[in-house]
Amino acid sequence: MPRRLLPLALGLTLVLLAAAPALASSYRYWSFWDGAGGRWAYASTGPSTARPADGSVQGFRFAVSKDAAAEAALPRAAADFSAICGATPAAEGRKRVALVIDFGVPADAPAGDAPPQPEPRTACAQVAPEATTAEALASVAKPLRYNSAALLCAISGYPGQGCGEPLADAPAAPAAPAAPAATPEQEGGGPSAGLLAGIAAVATLAAAALWQSRRRTR
Repeated sequence: MPRRLLPLALGLTLVLLAAAPALASSYRYWSFWDGAGGRWAYASTGPSTARPADGSVQGFRFAVSKDAAAEAALPRAAADFSAICGATPAAEGRKRVALVIDFGVPADAPAGDAPPQPEPRTACAQVAPEATTAEALASVAKPLRYNSAALLCAISGYPGQGCGEPLADAPAAPAAPAAPAATPEQEGGGPSAGLLAGIAAVATLAAAALWQSRRRTR
């Protein structure tokens, strides 16, 4: 390709890449949350290693989420120890851990499965002082299912199969200003007119470069 056409072709290619939708991986999994201070925060450790103190609130949410704490779906019930464990008296040699188990919404369920209940479940686990969150969860929400990497796959048997599998990549929301309203042709799911025009421009440049190259070799 002639040197004078190379910068223009490169520029058009970069424009096309910028116009293409970014892909973001999503996963269907049980996320683990800490409710310290009455607010949900993505847990920094797994439930099998976390050892909550008496009066703690721990939450679980099944959902399709991005693989990042800021993008994960929060449990839909409040992180309120008193509301969950207020009726359970303290006992010598035991600790109380308030648990919120949110099975999520039908739209996030695997194909052929459904959340066992529409609203989050709460339970007050009373366990030994050294018990982990996983042990507290097992005391109120069996059966649990883990994979070979100790990832929590199912609570109370839900979901029936699968374990944190990535879903097909989907276009992420663009950060650029909103584009003009789509034409009927664009609403059918085909590529936009701007993208097609860009592709045509690159093709034209390539054809022109080939023609000039052949002229020089004759």
